[in-house]
Amino acid sequence: MLAPTPEQYRRLNEMAQAWKRRHGAALEATPGRNSQLDVDALCFQVFPDAGVTSTASDYLVGALISPVSLSLVLFPVFASAASPVEGERRAFALPSGRYPFVAETLDDDIWLWRCELLDDLSDLETREEGSRLAQRLMDRVMQPDDAS
Repeated sequence: MLAPTPEQYRRLNEMAQAWKRRHGAALEATPGRNSQLDVDALCFQVFPDAGVTSTASDYLVGALISPVSLSLVLFPVFASAASPVEGERRAFALPSGRYPFVAETLDDDIWLWRCELLDDLSDLETREEGSRLAQRLMDRVMQPDDAS
């Protein structure tokens, strides 16, 4: 797997900030939200094809953490990639298996596929713990499933 370029890191940061703007009010109102956490795009790497059969687009795959959830995200490598329909559902194959994603359009040119994996992060005490959790998630997701 390849690390994102500086331009891709910039776009990932823009994506995280756009996601925070879109969901910020709901995050603030959620009981059990973890005030130690913020919205952040973590542990992203380039992953070609992600099991997409209709197109050969490449994605950046990584974790999106917020005060209430940890999600697996596929973000287009190229800003010019055509966005799916908001709310569209699709399963993507990653090394550890297939995951159900939902398309989210955040701005005119910022969209992603998101699969929420954890919806309670209240027991994390620091941002560093959140980062370590995201790293463990990505280590597992990007390892081939030995059971298959």
